[in-house]
Amino acid sequence: MFALPSRKKLSSRHETGEASTTDALPVAPSMGPAIAAEEFHSRTSRVDGRVVTISGLAILVGLVAGIVAQVLTRLIGFLTNLSFYGRISTDWASPAYHHLGPWVIVVPVVGGLIVGLMARYGSTAIRGHGIPEAMEQVLVNESRIPARVTFLKPLSAAIAIGTGCPFGAEGPIIATGGALGSLVGQFVKITATERKTLLAAGAAAGMAATFGSPISAVLLAIELLLFEYRPRSLVPVALAACVATELRTDIVGAAPIFAMPNVMQPTDAALLAYIVIGAFLGIASVGVTRAVYKVEDLFARLPIHWMWWPAIGGLAVGVVGYVSPHTLGVGYENIEQIISGHAVAGAFLMMCALKFVSWAIALGSGTSGGTLAPLFTIGGGLGAALGSAAIWLFPGIGLDIRIAALVGMAAIFAGAARALLASVVFAFETTAQPHTLLPLLAGCASAYLVSCLMMRTSIMTEKIVRRGVRVVDEYAADFLDQLHVHDCATRPAVTVAADATVAHVRQWLESDARGTRHQAFPVLDRQERLVGVVTGREIREAPSTARRILDLVRREAIVIGEDNSLREAADVMAREDIGRLPVVAKGKPGILVGIITRSDLVGAHTRRLAEYRRTRLRPRR
Repeated sequence: MFALPSRKKLSSRHETGEASTTDALPVAPSMGPAIAAEEFHSRTSRVDGRVVTISGLAILVGLVAGIVAQVLTRLIGFLTNLSFYGRISTDWASPAYHHLGPWVIVVPVVGGLIVGLMARYGSTAIRGHGIPEAMEQVLVNESRIPARVTFLKPLSAAIAIGTGCPFGAEGPIIATGGALGSLVGQFVKITATERKTLLAAGAAAGMAATFGSPISAVLLAIELLLFEYRPRSLVPVALAACVATELRTDIVGAAPIFAMPNVMQPTDAALLAYIVIGAFLGIASVGVTRAVYKVEDLFARLPIHWMWWPAIGGLAVGVVGYVSPHTLGVGYENIEQIISGHAVAGAFLMMCALKFVSWAIALGSGTSGGTLAPLFTIGGGLGAALGSAAIWLFPGIGLDIRIAALVGMAAIFAGAARALLASVVFAFETTAQPHTLLPLLAGCASAYLVSCLMMRTSIMTEKIVRRGVRVVDEYAADFLDQLHVHDCATRPAVTVAADATVAHVRQWLESDARGTRHQAFPVLDRQERLVGVVTGREIREAPSTARRILDLVRREAIVIGEDNSLREAADVMAREDIGRLPVVAKGKPGILVGIITRSDLVGAHTRRLAEYRRTRLRPRR
């Protein structure tokens, strides 16, 4: 028998796959099993020496990004002082207290004109708020960001913000840190995945250096840039954020960036109110996102070159800033007043509405700026207003308007950016109020749910989705990584004997219609040990029918262990360009126990799909 009696079971699942094209020396009987033994072991450890190397580079990137963040902050202060007060100083200043009168309208227009020229003749990548552009480079360009963006992005953002545009510095700093990490990854010989890690490390370092919020910076990188959660990427990003935060502490101190009075643990009724407030902010986040892109669409219809759009956006910023000076610039002081409870809800709600109009037009015009600070201001004002309404309607509810404002601030970002955990932890890190964690988690989760129900994309992904980029917004464990090869392999495999002649095996193939379905066959010696793989084509085209099957073996048998995962099997098939793998016993690479094919990998998903169908089709009671 040329198909060994003990291994004669045939399966229609063997219909697909091609023979390996890997060349090897002819196999002699004395050599034993011709097996690529390295494929028998599990794939590379998740954490190895490469992680240490990338972590070292990430620390360097974090240090430089932290310095760049401080320089950019000083540059914004310098340009603000120069533009609105005519003085030379790098101290942080708010444009709200200027004495320019109607001339204040001109300042953002000049800034927008400069940014437009920089985008036209420097790099179009400086347009926008930075994070979507970084996401796009991760998804479609192997995390490669042009070197000139590392310089032009922070400079253009400093000009835009320093001349009154209502943006936060954090977006450009995050984009600059990401560009810096990408640049290092292009000069050093590393993989695209490792370059992505450095990009995310630079982005997280930029955010951490701005707000002193390392944990939320890491979470933001995970939720928006890494598209994965693995030790190999998490550790370098965390180290970069730590270094940048420590650098900020050495320069400006460790005090929270948003001072907030101590608050008490919320009551049950108040917690329910924060959930409702979060839901309303989720609706607001959808409206804000759609409004921003609607404005962008309107600018696209203008019959003038996009280089002039930032100047038009600057005109709107100047007009709104003349009416409400506190809408100009970053506006961190506005956030602090809202969450400290010093603001009058009605007045600040009007200011936040004007801030939204100014920010939406400026951002839609394609100028360079960030989204975090404007969203926090708008959300904080809405949260405070909703909190005031709840206290008026239900006086004994025990709601704290400061917590309501903080929940609104975080919830609108959670809904707009789809960064739930980053939003919660960020609000906590920047205020250092532990009793706000529970309301923050409740409110942000509510906003996140409403946003997901109402909007397919986010403010970070809408732009690149429109360009045809597919963005994964759900992370799940690889289904194939959860199954062992022995769970899906066909047992026993159809094999041929090494000592059989080509004539006899060819006769068997011609007489057994089922045998013709297979493209390749494991070859076993007299001790039933695997010595290689031979294809049906090699058998049919052999020049001499008197030759043994063993003489036709010209390649190593690329195998997989029965305790390996299906993901590892799929990786081996893809790397070696083969459609099937002999499955060998654990610890015994010469003992064949079955075979697994591409069809088996596809078939493994039937269990998952069946469970999904049962869940979706289960009748409701």
